Amino acid sequence: MRTITGGVFLSLDGVMQAPGGPTEDPTGGFDLGGWTATYWDEKMGAQMGRMFSAPFDLLLGRKTYEIFAAHWPFAPEGDPIAASFNRVAKHVLTRSSDALEWNNSHKLAGVEDVRRLKATPGADLLIQGSSTIYPALLSAGLIDRLFVMTFPVALGKGKRLFGSGTPSGAFRLIEHDVSTTGVRMDTYEPAGAVPLGSFQHAEPSAAELKRRERMKREG
Repeated sequence: MRTITGGVFLSLDGVMQAPGGPTEDPTGGFDLGGWTATYWDEKMGAQMGRMFSAPFDLLLGRKTYEIFAAHWPFAPEGDPIAASFNRVAKHVLTRSSDALEWNNSHKLAGVEDVRRLKATPGADLLIQGSSTIYPALLSAGLIDRLFVMTFPVALGKGKRLFGSGTPSGAFRLIEHDVSTTGVRMDTYEPAGAVPLGSFQHAEPSAAELKRRERMKREG
């Protein structure tokens, strides 16, 4: 069985839209594209190099696939990431009937197709970008690991990693580092349900009971 890892560039307020450049994804009026570029350092490059060093195939949403297909086949010769991306299988979760023209690209119609692909022998699957596919894959329990680079910026708008439909759940931090530019590099694995506890008094005060009643009235 393959594992599925999500590789994410994230702002402090949870946005992952258009990290690479101004025209990458301006949908919704997003005008802050390229917000990761000035933070890059050698430690981040080394982390990314480790991610791409093991055998992998790509698992992408349609829009990220189109961004990549318009970029990586035209990258300068000798670019190691371009060489990998151009060679590996690209599995694209899409309902579109449009042809996938980048070599070694394959359509997946839905989450069950991802589940079947995950169960086959082969290289592990690496998600890049593709914000819209995370809620469904997390709900289906198909994400094995998240590698999140959190940049010290708040964007205030844009597509988010944990968008509408994301299930509740806990994560376990298994690796952590920080770049020289203040970018957190964290690897998480799903850890079941959210553990709940309480710091409240065992016996609520009269003021607390009154507050609860007011909350009920206010909805």
